[in-house]
Amino acid sequence: MLESANTQFRRGDTGQEQFSISELSQEFDVTTRAIRFYEDEGLLEPGRSGRRRVYSVRDRVRLKLILRGKRLGFSLSEIGDIITMYDSEPGEAGQLHYFINKISARRAALKQQRDDIDVTLNELDAIETQCRKTLTHLP
Repeated sequence: MLESANTQFRRGDTGQEQFSISELSQEFDVTTRAIRFYEDEGLLEPGRSGRRRVYSVRDRVRLKLILRGKRLGFSLSEIGDIITMYDSEPGEAGQLHYFINKISARRAALKQQRDDIDVTLNELDAIETQCRKTLTHLP
């Protein structure tokens, strides 16, 4: 999830220095409303050109990180903490330690959910077997 705003461009990146909200919306397949929401939450800080929002490379990277964090199941608050840690003490090292802890917690929660699902599926199997057995004894 972590990338600095100074990350070198990768294949597929546009090489642009500024982006409109519609360009980011199309590139990341999100609504302009979602992008404005992330802005309202303080996760993106576009500049202005008249009434038009102008997003920087930094905003583009942040949006990419926000969406990746959401896919991984992190809350916007957690995503915001991870992103903003990069620019403050203890910087990238602190950001990485925090992120590793969040990954561990997320992994543990997902494993617990998987275990709970397995228990539920086993219970359903047992109940279904019992129902089928009872059906064979009914006239």
